Parts: sequence; C-alpha cells; structure tokens
Amino acid sequence: MLISVVIPLFNEHESLPELTRWIDEVMQKNGFNYEVVYVDDGSTDDSWKVIQELKQKYAQIRALRFRRNYGKSAGLNRGFDAAKGDIVITMDADLQDSPEEIPELVRMIAEDGFDLVSGWKKKRFDPITKTVPTKLYNWAARSMSGIKLHDFNCGLKAYKQDVVKSVEVYGEMHRYIPVIAKWAGFDKIGEKVVQHQERKFGVTKFGIERFINGPLDLLVITFMSRFGKRPMHFFGVYGSLMFLLGGAVSVWLILEKIIGLANHAKVREVTDQPMFYLAILAMIIGTQLFTAGFLAEMISRSSSDRNNYHIAETID
Repeated sequence: MLISVVIPLFNEHESLPELTRWIDEVMQKNGFNYEVVYVDDGSTDDSWKVIQELKQKYAQIRALRFRRNYGKSAGLNRGFDAAKGDIVITMDADLQDSPEEIPELVRMIAEDGFDLVSGWKKKRFDPITKTVPTKLYNWAARSMSGIKLHDFNCGLKAYKQDVVKSVEVYGEMHRYIPVIAKWAGFDKIGEKVVQHQERKFGVTKFGIERFINGPLDLLVITFMSRFGKRPMHFFGVYGSLMFLLGGAVSVWLILEKIIGLANHAKVREVTDQPMFYLAILAMIIGTQLFTAGFLAEMISRSSSDRNNYHIAETID
C-alpha cells in the first residue's frame, strides 16, 4: 500500500526541511511505503530551491511548481492528479499539522472503511479574530450540507484514492472538500481530533477576504450539489410561484374593482394601488427566474460533462 502526502505550499522555505524530516521519521517508524507530493504555488522565496535540495536526500519526494500563485485549491487539485497512493493525506506546510496523526488517519481509511477522514483542531492556537468566524462558518457548513464535521477547513485530511480522483477543487473550494466528496457519492465521512501546532515560521497566507469568499463558496457548493444538473428545478419552481402569486394578486384587484362597480360602490383605480405594482414586480421577477432556469437547463444539457456520473465499480 502506497501513501501519498500532498502538501501545497507558498513561501514556506523555512519549515520544509523540518516537515520533510518529520514525515520521513513517522513513515519509517510505521513501515509505510510513501511519497510526498509538494505543490509549490508560485513561491517567491527559496521554497523550490529547498525542495530540490531535499530531493537529493529523500527519494520519496515528488514536486511541481506553478508559474504564479493560484491558491490552495489549485495546489490541491494538481496534487490530487499527481498522487499515486492508495491513501492520500493532505496537510499544510507550515508545521501546524502534525505528521504524528498520519498512522491513525491511515488506519481509519484502511480498516474502518471511511472514504474521507477530516481533522478537527479542537484546541487551537489562533487569535479570537480567526477562531470565532471559523466556528460560525463551520456551523453554517454543517447546517447546509448535513455533514457533521466540526472543522471543515482543517488542512489535515485523509482520503481513499477514489475520492481524490473523483473530485475537482477550484476557486476557494478547498474549505468544502467533504461537501464536494459527499456530492460525488462518498458519504462515509469521519472525523479525528488532531493536534494543532503553533506556527513556527513565517505568517499566515490567508487574509480577511476569506471571510467573504467562504460563505459565497458554500452557497455555490450547496446549489451545485442540489441543482447543478437540473437548474430548472430551482429557477423554474420559484419563478412559477412568483409569477402565479403576482398574477393572482392582479386578478384579485381587478375582480375587486369589477364587483365594486357592479354594486355602485366607490372603488380605487387598480393602478392607484401599491399592491398592483408589487404584483407586477412579482410577475416580472418570476418571468426572469423562469427564463434563467430555461437558459441554464439548455447550457447544462449541451455541456460535455452532462452525463459525467461517478462510477463506483463495474463488472464486465
């Protein structure tokens, strides 16, 4: 059994020698056959030079380098493509993830039958400005996805090979790989409490923008998982409801005026009533939603991967 350790990195030259030595010690102690796949996300320091030097000492190292910085999701996606292992471990390069967790993660995949095991940094050494928003986002992710994980964003995770070869990670979607995996049909998702190390070198590479991008990406993932191949079921339903509601209100206002005139009662002009304009607005929005759904359905049906379903196994 081969274990692949995929590590995306950006300007982490100081931590790489210690991290590589630590991984090798754990792997040798447990008798694991392994490879380390470093993905240099366009580092501007000496990270690539350090990786080249480490390769001379550790034959298990494989690496690739982006021409510029594309983000962690791109690094993981290319790392998943390159990984050859039966079990794939992902971890960050900043020494905040402990390689000592690897044996138990491997056991949970190999023996307990999990498709994916996510780390949970129950005790964190981050400032409150980071921990509080993280807890809020994890709560939102649990509520919207139905996956009972405490720490979606933990970089330390273990996967079966089938999982990493079946998912596509892009944008800022690395935070929600468990959601993407569940969408692809891998619902045996476990969790393990892992040790969180204090950052030893450098500074965090994530800024305030992640607190904006995170919720938006979660909405995208949730929508795509439910309606990605049938957008008309979302836009068409809500568009029809809005149109029918607006139409019903308009008809009711007109009938009310006709009945009032028949009874010689004093009635307001339909166009003088704010409710009429709200009804017209609802009909317009409904029409737009329905049209958006129709166009999305046409695009979906003409897409090259419209029938790209995930096959678990076959018998010939």
